[in-house]
Amino acid sequence: MIDHVSLGVRDLIATKRFYDAALAPLGYACLSGDATSLGYGRDRVRLWIAATARPVPADPASGLHICFDAPDRRAVDAFHAAALEAGGSDNGAPGLRTAYAPDYYAAFVIDPDGYRLEACCGGT
Repeated sequence: MIDHVSLGVRDLIATKRFYDAALAPLGYACLSGDATSLGYGRDRVRLWIAATARPVPADPASGLHICFDAPDRRAVDAFHAAALEAGGSDNGAPGLRTAYAPDYYAAFVIDPDGYRLEACCGGT
């Protein structure tokens, strides 16, 4: 249903360092980039990140988060570890979330700009 998502950030260099590390275990890479924007995906850009002076303020109560598809549990674990190592904050350790589905395995982090991110597999 969604073709792509765009986010605004203050520090594109720090953001690139974070997303390069966090998304690599999931099989995603920076496919497009210049001084003002970055584009991440596998075969084509699905996540655009742009430098802006006024990104959306972080609001943990908003309910907004972005979930990335992971190939397996090992990739979810690696996403979480890489995100924390690259400056993200923990928002839920890797593990089963049986309230969502019996085999729903996910991890949650917060990126340096306050965006809430998830990686998951299972849930079918």
